[in-house]
Amino acid sequence: MKRITLFALIGLLFMVSCTNDEMMNNSNTGSGRSGIRFRLKKSAYIGDINSRTESASTGDYDKVFFYIADSEGDVMTTVHGKYNALTSEIYAEGLHEGDYNLLVLAIKGDETADRAEINEISSMDDEWLVFPSDLHKPLEAEYFYSCTPFTVRLVPAEGGSTEVISIDSEVTQDRIVGRLDFNFVYNNRYVRNATVEKRVRLAESKFYTSITGGGAFTGESDGIIDDMVLREDIPYLFMPTVSGTVLKGDIFHTSVNYLDEKTVLDFNFDQQEVLPNHAHTVSTAVKHPDDISPVMYITADAYRAGNHARILDDDEPVSVYTNRSQRTFNTAKPLQLSITDDGRLHMRFYSPRVLYGVTLRARIAAVDDEYFDFAYFDSIPAFCDFYESSPLVEKGTMCRTESGRIINVPALDAAAIAGAELKVLSSDPYWAKLQEIKHGWTLYWGLFGGDPSREDGGPVGNWMGIRPVHCRESVAFFLNFTYMIDMDEHEAILHENAGKLYDDNKQPVKVEEVLAKMRRGQTLQVGLVYPGNGVIGLGSPSVFGAYQRGWFEHYSNRYACSVMFHELGHVMGYGHSSSFTYGPWAEQLMNNFYVDNIGKMPIDSPVYLKSASNPHKYN
Repeated sequence: MKRITLFALIGLLFMVSCTNDEMMNNSNTGSGRSGIRFRLKKSAYIGDINSRTESASTGDYDKVFFYIADSEGDVMTTVHGKYNALTSEIYAEGLHEGDYNLLVLAIKGDETADRAEINEISSMDDEWLVFPSDLHKPLEAEYFYSCTPFTVRLVPAEGGSTEVISIDSEVTQDRIVGRLDFNFVYNNRYVRNATVEKRVRLAESKFYTSITGGGAFTGESDGIIDDMVLREDIPYLFMPTVSGTVLKGDIFHTSVNYLDEKTVLDFNFDQQEVLPNHAHTVSTAVKHPDDISPVMYITADAYRAGNHARILDDDEPVSVYTNRSQRTFNTAKPLQLSITDDGRLHMRFYSPRVLYGVTLRARIAAVDDEYFDFAYFDSIPAFCDFYESSPLVEKGTMCRTESGRIINVPALDAAAIAGAELKVLSSDPYWAKLQEIKHGWTLYWGLFGGDPSREDGGPVGNWMGIRPVHCRESVAFFLNFTYMIDMDEHEAILHENAGKLYDDNKQPVKVEEVLAKMRRGQTLQVGLVYPGNGVIGLGSPSVFGAYQRGWFEHYSNRYACSVMFHELGHVMGYGHSSSFTYGPWAEQLMNNFYVDNIGKMPIDSPVYLKSASNPHKYN
């Protein structure tokens, strides 16, 4: 007996010898040779409410097997055929007058992972596809089947008769398997993102283990399925349940809240039979103890789901990042917090680094005179721009106050929340460093006539158009500088070198005066200096500018760092005859201290921003 088994993996061999010209029409007359050509189509899952699959589409299979059986159900041995994997077409020839069934088994995926066996068959009653009874897991591949009846008949023709084949040009393949989808409905959106595991344990569940050439389901599994960890992006495929049995089980839902308290819930479900080519949905309404919590528990998953923006991003419009009303910050308060008029928490973080483990507490006059837990962030991304409404405006809740009391809170209107006082708690060492910045400087950004949309920055005089990549580095540098000015080691080095501090008249300047000027809280418009005229820095009591190399290499390049401090000397009011520009303060003391102590600074490395490799820098 010749087995007509055709693998998509060797489809190219067929395509070499079987061109489109050789493919015959479905209604075909002529030389006495009867040929048939048809295209495989995948059907869509019935009941697919999750839109995981498209409507019927051209078959894209990894393996294809087919037989042609006669009217008695016996497999023909005189038929020849081939499969074209690129077009999903099968061509067969060698048929004569009679009634037939075209049997096709197709596989998408790796059937060896399912321990599947594909048998040679001689009759439509033979088992074709067989799974072991002790598989104990969902299937990993999808399996498709079709049985298409057709007839070859004799039609009178000049000089005798000819054979005509009538068959649908497209054959739709239905799945042998059924799919289970597990959906979860939450009363508190933050519980969804606090979930650490969802696991299902099926009760004794009987599935068919085989299908015959004629499409009959046979065999029976041993009823055991190992516990399955549920993921939303994975389909759970099974053979159909044995007639008269149903699928049921338990779903174990594990979550951890912002206080690191674990909650494990057990939900029972009953599901009707699993049908072939059907998508079945098991929907679970998650009733959770944290449903009444008012805390915005922002995990990394919750943050991504919110699709929040970033400030000073490379694609931020120049009209935004150079608009002082939209982009400005003080280095002593890089985390900007507010409640909008419509009751949303708004947070902007002028920081090149991520901040971890942040609790926000709020005091709202309409609730209590004590602070209570308002929001918790697993992490606050660098340069985040976060907006999200609070559960307090959605429903009544129970709040935990700072002293540990639990209080009932009715649903509040936006006006009540808008007046909230907020404070931040975090054990992250990075937050501790930011808190040590006592004398903040205020920054905003300007073009000074330059044009950042041009490849050369559109230079005007000694300025060119600053881009976000430079703005972010200015945040890094001034966070470090304003941290440095209150370091004990910094103050010590000034006292140790007091004799090297002098003004433009060469008169000594006291250390206390230098510290006072550094700590007086300047407001600066920051820009990018065009080096084409031989100028690499510009500074005044209200303006600070440096060339690109200065912004990118201030971490380790002592010369570039001396340029930065030279301009800071001008910001402090000193000229070129003082030690604060071309003298020891800028070129020996500060630049070396900054580079030598970069590991102690809040932004201790260029790896956070990677500006030197940023494609938006100037070349």
